[in-house]
Amino acid sequence: MATAPRQVFTWDITKLKGPRRGEVYNLYVIEDIYSRYIVGWMISHREKDTLARQLFKHTCEREGITDGQLIVHSDNGSSMRSKSVADLFEQMKITKSHSRPSCSNDNPFIESFFKTMKYLPDFPERFDGIEHVREYMNTFVDIYNNHMYHSGIAMLTPATVHFGEHEAAIQ
Repeated sequence: MATAPRQVFTWDITKLKGPRRGEVYNLYVIEDIYSRYIVGWMISHREKDTLARQLFKHTCEREGITDGQLIVHSDNGSSMRSKSVADLFEQMKITKSHSRPSCSNDNPFIESFFKTMKYLPDFPERFDGIEHVREYMNTFVDIYNNHMYHSGIAMLTPATVHFGEHEAAIQ
């Protein structure tokens, strides 16, 4: 449970179809559960723990996360349980939270984000290449963070809540 931004992040990796059968891209996404703000994302040709570590390191630096400030929730995927990511979390005194194995609602916030993205009418059946995914995600994350109103956060945008402008917006 989070009572303010930058207390609890959740993350996951989803596969996106490439131009040919069997070619996929791995989309890594980190979301703040309090604000629903996408604080970090990256796309790669393969799932790799060192890439996840790099994404977390840069995201925590950009978000100003200090030692002991953060809890990170994830499912039990291999990158989520990797030594590389665990070592970074230990260095930064980040508390890990993992879902129970074989639980269908293991990571509801990030799964909701993926569903929102994948069910949009303009979501491509297949991406033309990794640059196509980057272009799409740059646009989508901007719209999601700054222009989509969420029922779970009083019909505000994630950016409004994440940057502390929600009290003024509600009045």
